[in-house]
Amino acid sequence: MGHVEIPESDISGPVGLAGAPRPRTAGSGNHTVAPQQLWRAPTTVERDHAERPRARKSPVPRVPFLVLTDLLGLGVPAWLVLRAGDQPGPLTAAAAAALVWTGVRAVRGRYAHRLPGEAAGASHAPVGDWLALTGVLAVLVAVTGGGLDPATAVAALVPGLALAVLAGAVARWRAGGGPRGGRRVLVVGGAAGLDRAVNLLNSRTDHPYRAVAAVPVGPEAPDCGTPVPGRLAPEPADDDVSTVLGGAFAHDADLVLVAPGPQLDEDRLRRLAWGLHDGGLALCVLSDLSGIAATRVRPASAAGLTLLHVAPPLRHGPQAALKAVVDRAGAALGLLVLAPLFFGVALAVRLSSPGPVFHRQTRHGRHNRPFTMWKFRTMVADAEARREQLSAANESEGPMFKMRRDPRVTRIGHALRRTSVDELPQLLNVLRGDMSLVGPRPPLPEEVSSYDERELRRLAVRPGLTGLWQVSGRSDLSWQETVSLDLWYVDNWSVATDMGLLARTVRAVTDGRGAY
Repeated sequence: MGHVEIPESDISGPVGLAGAPRPRTAGSGNHTVAPQQLWRAPTTVERDHAERPRARKSPVPRVPFLVLTDLLGLGVPAWLVLRAGDQPGPLTAAAAAALVWTGVRAVRGRYAHRLPGEAAGASHAPVGDWLALTGVLAVLVAVTGGGLDPATAVAALVPGLALAVLAGAVARWRAGGGPRGGRRVLVVGGAAGLDRAVNLLNSRTDHPYRAVAAVPVGPEAPDCGTPVPGRLAPEPADDDVSTVLGGAFAHDADLVLVAPGPQLDEDRLRRLAWGLHDGGLALCVLSDLSGIAATRVRPASAAGLTLLHVAPPLRHGPQAALKAVVDRAGAALGLLVLAPLFFGVALAVRLSSPGPVFHRQTRHGRHNRPFTMWKFRTMVADAEARREQLSAANESEGPMFKMRRDPRVTRIGHALRRTSVDELPQLLNVLRGDMSLVGPRPPLPEEVSSYDERELRRLAVRPGLTGLWQVSGRSDLSWQETVSLDLWYVDNWSVATDMGLLARTVRAVTDGRGAY
């Protein structure tokens, strides 16, 4: 970008950091723009070469590249497998499968443009696409009377699925954590909304946005710790755009995030959008719909208004039924496969300290119904009686009781907790329907008794053997962080989300962080 568009203004005198105008004061004169005033066309101002943001490499055309990848990624391996299996017409069958594969992916939105950080959703999952592909091909084979061996045909499609999963993982890495996929963000807004946005964006790494600077509106000073290259006056002024553009250029920001408020009304925001887009910068407006997944929000227009329709959380329907089936089947399979491990752990617990092998404890589940939860015993037999003596050493600020070095935990108990093996008997609770494979942590009765209305919403779904709390730090999280994660899951869960959390659980168990 060789130049930027700077609106005309009567700015004279000192300017802020790297060309951003300094905040106006009461003595700066009245530069308020009347709502009736027409927008003046900005004049072109050449920027100094040293101020230019670093040029971004032109990406490879996205859609043709993805289509070619899917065609070859499924077609070539399928042809090789079918030819090696002496199947009739391997080239024709592989070409047809590749064409159907790209068609399925296109219909399900695989090639649709998405903004950085935008959730792809279950409809874009390669596994779902692959299952749809096998269904379509099965119908085609039945209609055409093809002589393909079913087992060989399915085996021929598996390499294409593996390559699609790998390509999807690389794409997500590039969009979220890759060095070329991040967005440098300048945040604009009132001090309170600005601080919240900056702190949340910079405290997590599971998204592509990083706040590099902030431009507050009004006299209140922000407390977010990022550079402040300029400030907007409480009322609309003719240097609003130049202040924001200067701050963005000074910090090489490629996106301006606006946190709306009383001082950023509709007219002022519209004029700011005009100037930013003319200046070559992208604009994003922060919504108050926090805690709601993007897949649940659908924009619409009516009477000149922009409406956001919010879909209700999943409580019934096909996904809920599928979740129940996956829970019961997964629990039954897990108990069968892990039977030898259960026997070895039970023997180790019984020999390491006196007391029962299992620890049974009353917990509260969906709709606040109590149930008996099973765990391998990791503490001494009289642990519950000794808890009152340790209440002063509680390291959790909420109703949970947590100690990093709890003296009641046995030697074998430390190893079981670190690897989360002590939780595996809860597969019995999942099989019975008291719990789910994925969900919020099941609370104790004394914890529930101190819940407020917000915290009680954690009990709107079945508690889980694993969940966002378990894969995000477990006991290292604060109580409010735990509640926020659980509430997000309660409102936004889906079968695709559950599958992702189950996969992340393997890494969390291996890491052992926060398990004590």
